[in-house]
Amino acid sequence: MPRTRSWSTTDIGDLTGTTAVVTGANNGLGLATTRELLLHGAHVVMACRDPGKGRAAADRLRPELLASVGELRTEVIQLDLSILSTVHSFARTVLTTHERLDLLVNNAGIMMTPYGLTAEGYELQFGTNHLGHFALTGLLLDLLAAVPGSRVVSLSSLAHRGGRMDFDDPLFEEGGYTPVAAYNRSKLANLLFTDELDRRLRAAGQETIAVAAHPGVVGTDLFGHVFDRPSLRPARALFNAVMPRPAQGARPTLRAASDPSARGGEYYGPGGPGEWRGAPRLAQRAEAARDPAAAGRLWELSEELTQVRYLDAPSRP
Repeated sequence: MPRTRSWSTTDIGDLTGTTAVVTGANNGLGLATTRELLLHGAHVVMACRDPGKGRAAADRLRPELLASVGELRTEVIQLDLSILSTVHSFARTVLTTHERLDLLVNNAGIMMTPYGLTAEGYELQFGTNHLGHFALTGLLLDLLAAVPGSRVVSLSSLAHRGGRMDFDDPLFEEGGYTPVAAYNRSKLANLLFTDELDRRLRAAGQETIAVAAHPGVVGTDLFGHVFDRPSLRPARALFNAVMPRPAQGARPTLRAASDPSARGGEYYGPGGPGEWRGAPRLAQRAEAARDPAAAGRLWELSEELTQVRYLDAPSRP
């Protein structure tokens, strides 16, 4: 379709025969993304921290899928991105049960949580939102590489604009932690990762592309911690009532995942004022998200912290 025309989910082509992995697939944006992929014929591996919730979500989709496409092409596998051993376990299961992977949607995440640590002792938001997905992508890359035109779609956020990479203290070990600063950093990392991943894929001659997206501002469970203070709890219902729903917020992800004209390294978001809502189109990056030196340093740090190494660094022009 012409890149200037407004895009909608009706532009998603027939995905029959394709396989997708969606992290955090049991609710919010992940479930909305999963639903559309299933409606267009894909088989979706629902990667969920709580398999019971994943199965319950699949059951809720079942009547609609049976009525529209005649079957529910999905499976649920446990994945906790804050525990690297479960990332390895998830990847082993997918690698042994699937011969191809057309799409990896790095959707799952946590937002503005109190200070915490992953199982490996890394700051929780950076560890979950970035490091877990960095490791997962590397472990599944062979399956993706087997499919010409396969894609890795990573979710960033408008919040990346407030992010700052501090390579002297990337995990806030020396203090200065705030829920907002850590979240913003993790979302900036998602964009830097996408750019460096796509650059390395191109240099390696692989046909997989890396693309990024953000949902705008959407009413999902991610905002739960924002309303933890008693004074803000009454605002939760109002927020949920006026914010766009996950089905709208998932459209940039779905365009990044399916638009034949999408190119590696691109970034999609809502096209309305401030990129808060609207039909998906190419989005604006902050200057910090366009820094190739920072992207390279982040990649090296991520390899060190996860002990997952892939796509050796090519020289830069």
